Amino acid sequence: MYHDFVNDPREFEKNNVLYYYPINRDKLIIGKFCSIACGAKFLFTGANHAMKSLSTYPFPIFFEEWGLNIHNVADAWDNKGDIVIGHDVWIGYEAVILAGVTIGDGAIIGSRAVVTKDVEPYTIVGGVPAKPIRKRFSERTVEALKKIKWWDWTPEKIRQCIPEIQAGRMEKLTAK
Repeated sequence: MYHDFVNDPREFEKNNVLYYYPINRDKLIIGKFCSIACGAKFLFTGANHAMKSLSTYPFPIFFEEWGLNIHNVADAWDNKGDIVIGHDVWIGYEAVILAGVTIGDGAIIGSRAVVTKDVEPYTIVGGVPAKPIRKRFSERTVEALKKIKWWDWTPEKIRQCIPEIQAGRMEKLTAK
């Protein structure tokens, strides 16, 4: 679910998935039952510059001007990899997720956080750069949630269990 009160939510990819170039073969992978607030951005590898270069200028992008090989365009930046968002993740208002980051199931990303590193499942992070604030649940509950993977259940089973899910009644959920 994506909410946007500024732009048309149907233009999510255009407005929120930035510096994505197919030549990199990296992907944005978003799990089931995620909530993404207005203004959240996903910055891909193309936003980077090659750190090993003596210059920050992306010469390979301007291959024609410099007489470079078009096939080396991706040498303009360091490829960080896919952005992977687990299941049941909440990404807050104007949060930024950088290339190469994996956010675990059930995590919460605070408003305007800049996520530069992987986030463990069921962890709340915030700040610039984002740092862990706390776990959402006890380790026992986290392990149980990771085991049952409710997001893979049939819609009917989820519908039947919504009261237990919303009330946080793990013991009744695992009994079903």
